[in-house]
Amino acid sequence: MSAFIYLASQSPRRQELLLQMGVGFKLLLPQDTRAKVLAAQLLALEALEAQRPSESAVQYVQRVTLLKYQAARLRGQALGARFESNRPILCADTTVCLDGQILGKPRDAKEASAMMSALSGQTHRVYTSVVLGDAKGHVQCLSRSWVTMSAWSKAQIRAYVESEEWRGKAGGYAIQGKASSMIASIRGSYSGIMGLPVFEVSGMLRSFGLEVLQHTHNTRSPTSK
Repeated sequence: MSAFIYLASQSPRRQELLLQMGVGFKLLLPQDTRAKVLAAQLLALEALEAQRPSESAVQYVQRVTLLKYQAARLRGQALGARFESNRPILCADTTVCLDGQILGKPRDAKEASAMMSALSGQTHRVYTSVVLGDAKGHVQCLSRSWVTMSAWSKAQIRAYVESEEWRGKAGGYAIQGKASSMIASIRGSYSGIMGLPVFEVSGMLRSFGLEVLQHTHNTRSPTSK
């Protein structure tokens, strides 16, 4: 069976990695575009992604990914006949952790600057959790990686923040982006740091009887005409 799944993620990086693997997908995302509905969904997502007291980074990323998967499955079921229930759904979440503290997506330039200053010259951890499942059940994996950054000067941090590449990125950076020139070393999974550990996901797909490195389908939303 060729690999063709539902992807419950808007991340371009995850989409690119799946296509490199030869995995076709349809995006399974919220469809309602009304402002009030979107505002309510945003509030619900922020509540979902809030770290619980005494929750470790590993516990956090695994919990959030599983909840995102459960929400995606409900969205699929709500589509009725347009949803191919025999096709697995994939969800993933990436968390950056420094000295036990989770560094989420910076809310503004000031927070982005503070994050890059904190990461400068330090080794931090990157955890990416993936859930893949269908109507019969699901599997979950966790990729652990360590990233060491060289020391950033104030001018470098200022230039990076002004580039706005930090927007929407856990820890304020992307391993394949502008910050790559400041990364001294990594230990673990490069693709996992990007947002989708390819080796682990390949094994998960095979456990569902799907083959990677096959011909890919076009990427379309399940509600596209």
